[in-house]
Amino acid sequence: MTFYVDNDTDFEFEFDTEKLLESLTKEVLKSEECPFLNVSVNLLFTDEDSIKETNRDYRGIDKVTDVLSFPAIDFIEPADFSHIKENDPSYFDEETGELILGDIMICIKRAMEQAEEYGHSFKREIAFLITHSLFHLLGYDHETEEERVMMEEKQKAVLERLNITREN
Repeated sequence: MTFYVDNDTDFEFEFDTEKLLESLTKEVLKSEECPFLNVSVNLLFTDEDSIKETNRDYRGIDKVTDVLSFPAIDFIEPADFSHIKENDPSYFDEETGELILGDIMICIKRAMEQAEEYGHSFKREIAFLITHSLFHLLGYDHETEEERVMMEEKQKAVLERLNITREN
């Protein structure tokens, strides 16, 4: 597994973001019975201006958001890996052989505000946003009430299994 974690702000984390990303990714892949355990994910921590610009450019929404997900795989059904063939050049890194899941972009300031608003730690909020985004990278969405409930249940289960709760 390869994780590329970049921070284009001056914020200094009090926890290992790459280790957190790795543990969350492993748990999400396990929960979705992903046959490919060798994956790569890019994670960028950024500021409000950058995420607003990206949100506007890619989604046509000219406002700050907490997290953006850019899946590298076009899933027909969420987490249905049956159409992905080993070594398919459109899904795998040719040098490492890793399945490329995609990119995650998190706004640090929004994450801090949300942690305070929801009454839990900043680390828990970052873990939640990463988990949420990982499910997006696997083709899940929350456009309908049914999809929203399913995603929330999956996210909650992953965080609970890793003992990342609102209390910590």
